[in-house]
Amino acid sequence: MALSDSKAYDIYEELKYNFLFNNDINCIHILLNLYDLENNINNIFPKYVSIHYLRKRISRLLQDRPGNHLIAYNLGELIHEDVNRLELFLYLEGYKYGYLNNEEINTLENKTLKYFKVSDLYNMKYLFQFDTKNAEIEEYKNLLYENLQEQEKSNKYLYNTITGYTDNVIKRKIISLNKYLDKQLTIDTNLETLNIKEDDTLLPLDELNEIYNAVVKIILKNSQKLYKDAYWNGLNDRVLKRYR
Repeated sequence: MALSDSKAYDIYEELKYNFLFNNDINCIHILLNLYDLENNINNIFPKYVSIHYLRKRISRLLQDRPGNHLIAYNLGELIHEDVNRLELFLYLEGYKYGYLNNEEINTLENKTLKYFKVSDLYNMKYLFQFDTKNAEIEEYKNLLYENLQEQEKSNKYLYNTITGYTDNVIKRKIISLNKYLDKQLTIDTNLETLNIKEDDTLLPLDELNEIYNAVVKIILKNSQKLYKDAYWNGLNDRVLKRYR
């Protein structure tokens, strides 16, 4: 018996939730099967860039504090799996949206046939994923990206997904960051003695909140581009799929 639209939606949302918040990797494979993508995705290459920029940004944010590089490194170690999981999820969401968008797939296919013979398409692994030299295709791609941006302004899907996740998963780890930092050593000297002691005055709450806000800003910025690129890859893969 076929599922109703509302029932199917509930199942999809529960699978997404369990993957993101419970780290259940099996749920993403079930989702891909339900979307009919698992056997069709040829070119999955999400770029996990947030942690790299995150460490640099936090190090600069704390540049006046001793041990800022160590704090930034420890923060990256603490949350990198959570950030990567979010980025993978958003990549697959963008890819799915492109792969199933028949109207734009038809448009891209029509443009493709201006530049490639049908016989060429049967053996191609990539279409325009990395091609930035074709002016017409680049213009079309930029238009698609602008449309995605306008959609995001309207429905705030990425914003709500990202902030909901960071508020519930990442924020508590950042607020408790002091527990994961190595004790900083300070040297107390006078004429007669040399004492090395632990400094318990680590990151105050306002500084931890500042770090969290910076992390969210970085994730939001990177994820917007990741989602758009995934959408474009999904469109290109679907066009090639028609010739395999």
